Amino acid sequence: MSETSTPSEQIPVSVYGGPTALIEYGGLRFLTDPAFDEPGEYPRGNGYVLTKTAPARVHPTELGPLDVVLLSHDEHPDNLDHSGRALLADVPLVLTTRGGAHRLGGTARGLAPWEAIDLPRPDGGTLTVTATPAQHGPDGCEPVIGEVVGFVLTAPDLPTVYVSGDNASLALVRQIADRLGPVDTAVLFAGAARTRLFDGALLTLDSAQAAEAAAILAARRVVPVHFDSWGHFTEGRTHLVDAFTAAGLRDRLELGSV
Repeated sequence: MSETSTPSEQIPVSVYGGPTALIEYGGLRFLTDPAFDEPGEYPRGNGYVLTKTAPARVHPTELGPLDVVLLSHDEHPDNLDHSGRALLADVPLVLTTRGGAHRLGGTARGLAPWEAIDLPRPDGGTLTVTATPAQHGPDGCEPVIGEVVGFVLTAPDLPTVYVSGDNASLALVRQIADRLGPVDTAVLFAGAARTRLFDGALLTLDSAQAAEAAAILAARRVVPVHFDSWGHFTEGRTHLVDAFTAAGLRDRLELGSV
């Protein structure tokens, strides 16, 4: 298992490979895009096959009770695979896109961009999850790629956490910063994902864009995810370190040991 450093003033974030991370916030346990299947080839639809190159660093049974899954989208196997779908049945609340909630049923609730939901905390308070826009490719990609959503977690007594989901648009990051920033912890889906779609255009942030996103958000801390374990990522750990170093933001980048 790979776990980030979590001093007392920080929100605990544990990273398990691919897009999957556990965020402990306000006494609740949030899991992002659950993907735990073994390495191999996974069809994505439209004739595309995605190749998983490494297993998750935890088995779902090791996670313990979960309160909420933050699911950026349900249509791609690198964000929600067979094991992830099985896990959803035991989670009290799954927040995702409106279309995803319709397809998944069960405890899934769809949120439109900028729609917010208040959740009760064990201490008697509340926290807010606000859905944020995300664009999983170049302009006009939605009819092919599908709907994607990110999330911002806020509470009066807690630092703000942003979970980007699969987003390739810095323009949207600026909108999020203007409306909900600054953020303390940014969980950024990176990896510079590319496929044959859109002539190989970026489907997620590359490393330099992730560093720029950190600056736009004024994030004190960046926990990158979704940059390993799949063959369609074109940039990994070293690229992230180099990009954040070049931007003068290396001290904000938090990478768990592998």
